[in-house]
Amino acid sequence: MKAIDFGLRKCLKMYLIDTNIFLEVLLSQKRKDECESFLTQVKSGKKIGVVTDFTVHSIIGIMGSLNRLNELKTFLTSLTAYKGLRIYSATLADEVNAIEIALNQQLDMDDSIQYSTALALNVEAIISFDKHFDSLKIARKEPKALENKE
Repeated sequence: MKAIDFGLRKCLKMYLIDTNIFLEVLLSQKRKDECESFLTQVKSGKKIGVVTDFTVHSIIGIMGSLNRLNELKTFLTSLTAYKGLRIYSATLADEVNAIEIALNQQLDMDDSIQYSTALALNVEAIISFDKHFDSLKIARKEPKALENKE
């Protein structure tokens, strides 16, 4: 696998982090602890992650609709402190590719945008609880599967 340029360091493994990993923490859901553990590793730079701007905007919409604006502000501010996280802004070409993926893989557009980005960035895995990613070329892993790895 070709190393990915990630600022000043080269990394062999990068993970696309799906929206549900952050929401699990923000909404204090049942798998919050394993998500927090994984995200702490990304925050410290021990693991490398990427999120789409679509993920960030989805979280803004969800947290806004739940009137959880203080938590949303804390979340958005905290993203700047993540040493191992980059936010990927999809191009129009990426979004057209996502439509092709939706048509060919029977994924909804949310998942297609994530998968299109994962393919474009050649990530190691998609970190998600969404089983729609299970039959695709890039593996889906849950946060717990990456504990004490690397």
